[in-house]
Amino acid sequence: MFIEPNIRNTKKGWIEVVCGSMFSGKTEELIRRLKRAQIANLRVEIYKPTIDTRYDVNDIVSHNESRIPSVPVGNSQQILLLAQEVDVVGIDEAQFFDEEMPNVAEKLALRGIRVIVAGLDMDFLGRPFGPMPAILAMADYVTKLHAICVVCGDIANYSYRKTVSDATVLLGERDVYEPRCRTCYHK
Repeated sequence: MFIEPNIRNTKKGWIEVVCGSMFSGKTEELIRRLKRAQIANLRVEIYKPTIDTRYDVNDIVSHNESRIPSVPVGNSQQILLLAQEVDVVGIDEAQFFDEEMPNVAEKLALRGIRVIVAGLDMDFLGRPFGPMPAILAMADYVTKLHAICVVCGDIANYSYRKTVSDATVLLGERDVYEPRCRTCYHK
């Protein structure tokens, strides 16, 4: 005899993405959502790439110094292994992860986990950055944040690199990057 599963009682996961340029508030928004999940007594685990040591080796820290403890991981597959018995998984700086990141997010969501991913949608050349385009395409919810252009004061979605380097990944803050609108970025 076949018994149809009760889909209404099945825990469903989803993928949320918070993206934008440098200094748009992505990490701040990620931290806000994760802290709200903790207030709701949900089991939350937070991950960031080991490469990101700008403010702290372990914690996720925003430019305005909001922080939340996290676990640095070397690749996206580690998140699958570590994220057990949780309700919410937060992932910061997703653009620095490998190309398996979208599959990891999907597998977590299929486990019934709310996955919140934050990252740059474009690199300093204005091109789609790392695994972010695929994660954005798979996401159930997308929030695109904007910074303020330091040249004209308009909204900014570009991360202008002020230093000379061809490296796609170059960690830095305001000494290396500044937010710019489309017009000022291309001038």
